[in-house]
Amino acid sequence: MSPDIRKHRGAHPEDRQLFAGDQCVRLRAAVCELSWLLTRDYSIKSALKLVGDRHALAERQRLAVARAASSDQSQKRRRATERELETVRGGDLIVDGFNLIITIEAALSGGVILLGRDGCIRDLSSVHGSYRAVNETESALRLIGEELAALKLNSVAWVLDRPVSNSGRLAQRIRDLAAGNGWPWQVDTSFNPDREIISARKVVISSDGPLLDEVDQWVSFARQLIEKRLDDPWLIDLSYVA
Repeated sequence: MSPDIRKHRGAHPEDRQLFAGDQCVRLRAAVCELSWLLTRDYSIKSALKLVGDRHALAERQRLAVARAASSDQSQKRRRATERELETVRGGDLIVDGFNLIITIEAALSGGVILLGRDGCIRDLSSVHGSYRAVNETESALRLIGEELAALKLNSVAWVLDRPVSNSGRLAQRIRDLAAGNGWPWQVDTSFNPDREIISARKVVISSDGPLLDEVDQWVSFARQLIEKRLDDPWLIDLSYVA
């Protein structure tokens, strides 16, 4: 496998065609159908194949549909546990580090970002066991830091996936940025970040669906940051009213 030499986490060469306006009608229908199947306990793998084949979706379109869909059960729980960002002012947060950073990098890079059924914004990037900083990494971290600083938080705990290569390097980069700005951040790497985040019992920043189904409280921080600070992100709305 050739090394990852990307300087941006932007759009795939085929994304303009795959996510054109006429395609989004099919994609929204597919999200609706996949969510219906997930509500009835179909496995995501078999349900996505069924829906993807029915609509003749390309692989990246299927990925988008999978990330935008969610069952009614998940919807109900996520709505019940979501908190308004302003309500956590002065409190303690825990951050699903790679999840947040990569989403903001993608948005800054002009990549496709998706508004899902649950109101979260997600990207189409994936780490695949290795993280490489891109040109937008510094800007992403500073944007995140400025928005968190405005909340005058008591503490912010970052958790990064230790098995992902370069996680230690990114963790140190985040620590240095926090120290230089006087931000009350703690940054750790973990072999099981989801378990650590869930057990912390703090308000969580993440858009990872399975994780949101397990935590007690969470905020849709990436969406609010993107809507507030980015002028014209490439946002594809795959939410729908059922």
